[in-house]
Amino acid sequence: MYNLNGKVALVTGAGGEKGIGRAICQRLAKEGCNLVVNDLHAQPYAESGWGGLPALVAEIEATGQQAFAVAADVSNADQVSNMIQQAIERFGHIDILVNNAGSRPGPDRVPVVELSEAAWDQVQNVNAKGTFLCARAVARHIIERGGGGKIVNISSTAGRVGMPRFAAYCASKFAVIGFTQSLAHELAEHKINVNAVCPGTTLTERTGYIAAALNEQDAPTHDATQTMVGSLAEKTPLGRIAEPEDVARTVAFLASAESDYTTGVALLVAGGIQM
Repeated sequence: MYNLNGKVALVTGAGGEKGIGRAICQRLAKEGCNLVVNDLHAQPYAESGWGGLPALVAEIEATGQQAFAVAADVSNADQVSNMIQQAIERFGHIDILVNNAGSRPGPDRVPVVELSEAAWDQVQNVNAKGTFLCARAVARHIIERGGGGKIVNISSTAGRVGMPRFAAYCASKFAVIGFTQSLAHELAEHKINVNAVCPGTTLTERTGYIAAALNEQDAPTHDATQTMVGSLAEKTPLGRIAEPEDVARTVAFLASAESDYTTGVALLVAGGIQM
C-alpha cells in the first residue's frame, strides 16, 4: 500500500465505466488521495447507462475521500486553465497529474494513404497536445507552490513500436514518451517526477471501438471484440490482455513516494507482449 493521504490528483479521461481512468481513480482513492476527475463530457459513454463523472465522484466519496468533477477538453488551453483553477479553488493544490485522456478509435485506424487530415489532427490534439497542455498547467502550479509532485503520462506499447493502420495513434504515443523524457529533465530541479506508462491492449470500452475500426464496422460488436482479444491473449506470454487495474497499480507506484528516484521512464504494462 502507498500512502497518498492528503494528496490531490487530477486524472483526465476518467468518465468510462470500464476505463483505465476510473480504475486509476479508484486505486488512488484507496491510497488516500482526493481526486479531480475529468473527461470531455460528464457522461462520455451515456449509451451504456453508466453515470460517468458524477457516478465516479459518488463512488470515490463513498470510500471516504473527496472528489470533484470537471468536464473539459484537454486539447483546449483555455478549458485546461479553467479546469486547473477550479481544482485549486476546490482543494487548494494539485500534487499528482495523470494524463490519461485519449482520442476514441475510429477514422484514424486506416492505412496512411487513406488517413484524413482531420482524423490525424484529432488524435494528435487529444493524445499529444492534451498531455502537453495539462502537464504545462500543472507543472506551473507545482513550481509556484513548491514541494514537488508527480506527473504520469499514459502512452502505449504503440508508442514504442509502429503498427500498420495505427500511424496517427503511434505518432501521438511516441510523442508522449519523448515529451515525458524532455519534461523529466526540465522539472527534476523542482522535485517533480515525470514518467510514462505503456499499456498493451487493455479491456475497456475502447477495445470494442478498436476492433470495430479494424473490421470496418460502424459500431463495436461482441464477436469482433472477442476475436481480437483472443488473438492478442494467445500472443501474450502471460496469457491475457491487460485489465484497467493492471495499469492503475503501476500509476499508483509512480504517484507515490516509492518512485521518488524514478523519472523519465516509460514502464511497460503489457504482459510480456513487448519487453
